[in-house]
Amino acid sequence: QYSFKEVFGTLVVQKELFDAVAKPLVEDLIRGKNGLLFTYGVTGSGKTHTMTGSPGDGGLLPRCLAMIFNSIGPFQAKRFVFKLDEKNGVDVQSEVEALLERQRREALPVPKTPSGKRQLDPEFADMINVQDHCRVEEVDEDNVYGVFVSYIEIYNNYIYDLLEEAPFESIKPKWNSCNTPVRNGDFVPPQSKILREDQNHNMYVTGCTEVEVKSTEEAFEVFWRGQKKRRIANTQLNRESSRSHSVFIIKLAQAPLDADGDNVLQEKEQITLSQLSLVDLAGSERTNRTKAEGNRLREAGNINQSLMTLRTCIEVLRENQLYGTNKMVPYRDSKLTHLFKNYFDGEGKVRMIVCVNPKAEDYEESLQVMRFAEMTQEVEVARPVDRPLCGLTPGRRLRNQAFREELSRKLELRGGPIGAEPEEQSPAELFFQSFPPLPSCELLDINDDQTLPKLIEALEQRHKMRQMLAEEFAKNVLTFKTMLQEFDSSVASKENYIQGKLAEKEKTITGQRTELERLEKKIKTLEYKIEILEKTATIYEEDKRNLQQELESKSQKLQRQASDKRRLEARLQGMVAETSLKWEKECERRVAAKQLEMQNKLWVKDEKLKQLKAIVTEPRAERPERPSREREREKPLPRSVSPSPVPSAPAAPLRPRRSRSAGERWVDHRPPSHVPTETLLQPRVPRAITVDAPSERALARCDRYLLTHQELASDGEIQTKLIKGDVFKTRGGGQAVQFTDIETLKQESPTGRKRRSSPPDPDPDPAGDSEWTDVETRCSVAVEMRAGSALGPGYQHHAQPK
Repeated sequence: QYSFKEVFGTLVVQKELFDAVAKPLVEDLIRGKNGLLFTYGVTGSGKTHTMTGSPGDGGLLPRCLAMIFNSIGPFQAKRFVFKLDEKNGVDVQSEVEALLERQRREALPVPKTPSGKRQLDPEFADMINVQDHCRVEEVDEDNVYGVFVSYIEIYNNYIYDLLEEAPFESIKPKWNSCNTPVRNGDFVPPQSKILREDQNHNMYVTGCTEVEVKSTEEAFEVFWRGQKKRRIANTQLNRESSRSHSVFIIKLAQAPLDADGDNVLQEKEQITLSQLSLVDLAGSERTNRTKAEGNRLREAGNINQSLMTLRTCIEVLRENQLYGTNKMVPYRDSKLTHLFKNYFDGEGKVRMIVCVNPKAEDYEESLQVMRFAEMTQEVEVARPVDRPLCGLTPGRRLRNQAFREELSRKLELRGGPIGAEPEEQSPAELFFQSFPPLPSCELLDINDDQTLPKLIEALEQRHKMRQMLAEEFAKNVLTFKTMLQEFDSSVASKENYIQGKLAEKEKTITGQRTELERLEKKIKTLEYKIEILEKTATIYEEDKRNLQQELESKSQKLQRQASDKRRLEARLQGMVAETSLKWEKECERRVAAKQLEMQNKLWVKDEKLKQLKAIVTEPRAERPERPSREREREKPLPRSVSPSPVPSAPAAPLRPRRSRSAGERWVDHRPPSHVPTETLLQPRVPRAITVDAPSERALARCDRYLLTHQELASDGEIQTKLIKGDVFKTRGGGQAVQFTDIETLKQESPTGRKRRSSPPDPDPDPAGDSEWTDVETRCSVAVEMRAGSALGPGYQHHAQPK
């Protein structure tokens, strides 16, 4: 579902569509405001029919022309009173200048402007036969109006003038082997036009033919002449498919009358130039449906590209207005949007007619068209500024006409028409009438002696008066001759002065012409530079868009990486918390084990103290006979393979299983978890290298190896084992250790018995100690350390019976 301001059915008549859509635009045109009307839709949906109409039922364009001329018909200025310049402006000329311009144009051997009096072409005569006589109610009668029309097309993103008199495609050019056209005098290819910006920042087409028209028939004849040159082609979807965007421009110039209401006010600032553009867009099409190839395919691509640019401009305008952004609208990407840039920036009212074909094959494309058209309704443009007031009294034209009518009526009442008045008298007759009248000269009596003397006297008076007048006339003639001579001399001096001034002016004009030629060349150079800069700007804009897209993708990637980093941090924090909890539990377990071990030690010490107390408190009668010191001296000491256990006593040397020199060195391997015990015998290792873990370097510097190993015995005491061996080199260049002896250090009671939970046996077996201290018993297994072992770098263990 889509919402629009107005929806017309398939049976709607052209008049109803015109009244709802185009009539307000014509009213704004006459009030001095601009307007733009689009017809938009899929190819074959009826855009050209809506704009042009059919025989007997004219479309929007002929109805707009009829409404304009019905409104301003009696107030039109004479031809060439308004004169358009080449910079999208208009000048006003006096009636004398306009008359001279008309005579000059009539003398030129060029086709004259079409006249509405001659017979119309029957091909379009029925289209402009509009019977409703629609007109604007409020027209400023104190203004004079002039209408100019032009017709252009935008084909393959180039602008062509459809009213140009040059032959369009009369004779095709010949092509040489280099695939370039050969110059042919009979062929004049159409030249594309360029867009420029005037001093009011409005876009216009330079060098475009603009024809002044005085009637609806004349204007539509101009349109029909250009319509025949418009590019159309036969496609699979439309027999006469428009291959270009056509733009019919109606310019209305209006200027106020002077204070007398008789002539046009000769002030350019008071001229108002408004414009109504009727645009028949080419239809969007899919090439897989039209089966277009070659030129048709290229035309379709350019059409779709320009329509896509129009859609992009509307979307950017809507985004800027909705979100308050300031994105650049890509008007320059297409000539269509570049030409009407001012309308989208607020220089006039814009309306669009969306044509929809109910064919099922056009369903998808029609949805796209209606979606875009619905979105365009959300774009708002600023209202155009009203034209300034001229400050003259309104109603001047009507008062001037009433004055002329009253003057002619009064003249008729006074003496009738001018042709019935008496003939004017000559100056001589008036001069003779100023003389005194002659007396009567009739003689009725012979004796009459008074008539002749009176006549003689009157004639003498006349003679004297004539002489006086002749003398005065001679004086006046002499004075006039003198004045004439003085005037001639002054005229001659003035002529000389004027000639000098003219020579100076001609020099100035020549310099200005040279300056104009230089400026024109400079303008062409600047136009070329502007075109290059426009292309460069287009390239930079494309690069900017690509970089912006890349920046957005990079920012999205960075956001994703940041979110991944946050997730990883959260995961690591969880793992750290879990590991911390685990180690806390492990520490608690180890602390508990250590506490248990310390409790066992305390319990052992308590037991020892109890046994010692029992021994001390035991009665002497029941005590066994203590052997004498001499007997103890005679008792052989148990063999020990460890060095001297007591640091203060002289150390017993370690007995090697094979002879060694006196300067041998030991590797004393004590793990970091070694706990010092309080045994009576402590190992003493001379010239030892103490290490936490065996290394090849330490083994290479020593001859013997001693490993201190501690473990918990069955009675709860710490048992220390001293594992000894010889170090020798292997064939592979490494060091090997062959274990030769194991010595165990245990904590026992002073009686020499093993600690038990029951009371000690008073008669211990003396052979019991020997089985704990016998070297042969303990070293029943020899261990050889070879390459690849995990106990040292590059070693391996092999257990062999000795």
